[in-house]
Amino acid sequence: MAAASQRPVAVVVGAGDATGGAIARRFARGGYTVCALRRNADQLQPLLEAIRAAGGEAHGFGCDARKEEEVEAVFDDIEARIGPIEVFAFNIGANVPSSILEETARKYYKVWEMACFAGFLTARKAAQCMVPRGKGTMLFTGATASLRGGANFAAFAGAKAALRALAQSMARELGPRGIHVAHVVIDGGIDTAFIRDNFPERYALKDRDGILNPEHIAESYWMLHSQPRDAWTHELDLRPWMEKF
Repeated sequence: MAAASQRPVAVVVGAGDATGGAIARRFARGGYTVCALRRNADQLQPLLEAIRAAGGEAHGFGCDARKEEEVEAVFDDIEARIGPIEVFAFNIGANVPSSILEETARKYYKVWEMACFAGFLTARKAAQCMVPRGKGTMLFTGATASLRGGANFAAFAGAKAALRALAQSMARELGPRGIHVAHVVIDGGIDTAFIRDNFPERYALKDRDGILNPEHIAESYWMLHSQPRDAWTHELDLRPWMEKF
């Protein structure tokens, strides 16, 4: 079946209510058809409606990105029915703190599945779509834990560090084939319900620009995608002005 859309496609894996949704909206404003992936497709409806109300084009897909067969089927469907994938953003979060003394094997493995293995499955498939066309942008959302393992974040740090290494490897292999691979270190709290409810003292810094605005993060993703290939950025770190590093 021929692809229906005349617009290039941006796939956002982990199109949640904060950063992922903001990335999706930004690429829709830039003229891309957005294909938003989330484990529960029903939770995508507010995002899809907002994009369409603003004049954009968006499609939602329920997909467990840890399942190879689901990833393969969704990407094949997008390429066949909607259009060529030009942008891929991986934004699945798995920030679940736990003391190493209490961490369970099951939860450690699940965090790795979400934050790293799902990144491999979806990025591999996106690369397979892009490489024959010789162009594309692949964007990975990292965290402070990508660079250093904090106390009580052994699982998250291990997964995020592995995701960073995956992005580095892919950049070195795929850059010469026309694919821009970038990793974004989000070093600081983000304006989300999770931060508001669990870290109220951090959320209180919002009025002083002390936490990251998802819309501003999304602008950096758009900037990375828009870079000319003679000046590609591989790693970009974003943090509020008051964040220590």
